[in-house]
Amino acid sequence: MRTIHKENHLIQRIGWLRAAVLGANDGIISTASLILGVASASSAGSEALVAGVAGLVAGAMSMAAGEYVSVSSQFDTEHADLARETSELASDPEHEEEELAQIYTARGVQIGLARQVARQLMTKDALGAHARDELGISEATTARPVQAAMASAATFTVGAAAPLILTMLSPRALLLPVVAVGSLLLLALLGMLGARAGGAGILRPTIRVTFWGALAMALTIGIGALFGKVV
Repeated sequence: MRTIHKENHLIQRIGWLRAAVLGANDGIISTASLILGVASASSAGSEALVAGVAGLVAGAMSMAAGEYVSVSSQFDTEHADLARETSELASDPEHEEEELAQIYTARGVQIGLARQVARQLMTKDALGAHARDELGISEATTARPVQAAMASAATFTVGAAAPLILTMLSPRALLLPVVAVGSLLLLALLGMLGARAGGAGILRPTIRVTFWGALAMALTIGIGALFGKVV
């Protein structure tokens, strides 16, 4: 008897990986940019540190709330579609079976075989077959609001903690270059880790996240310096 080998595909990580990478990336960029902007506008290092701590707390809560609301909307939409599909299966199963067969036919299966496959799948799990093949809802990609919110908040906090630590360890005279360079190196590392976890190439994601991080920091430094002189 042959043993069926169950494969673990990278797409199964997409739910938590997207939220985790977004959270950590936002934590580093937003907190580092906030610290650099305040530091460029003020000579007091303590103000930059306080601003960074406030940004960490506010950002983590914002990420958790935003991710939860966003993914909950997807979750509600999925369940509304599943409820409608359940009603259609109960009222007209023959039509739903033919609909499923036409989906397989469009993918290249001969119509006779497609109808046999549709009939067998609907006998085993009609709603599951339609959810997967008609609606595109699967166990790997289904919305998980709590998981996404927790992942975003946790990784944002970890990412935001890095610029704060650099701020505490850096002399005031070197605060700007230390936080900026250190944060960019961390962003590059995050890009590499995210790409590796997702099975993608390393170079493009690393360049992408580093570029946008550098742009955000440069803009906040410039704005901070400008307002520091005016005010």
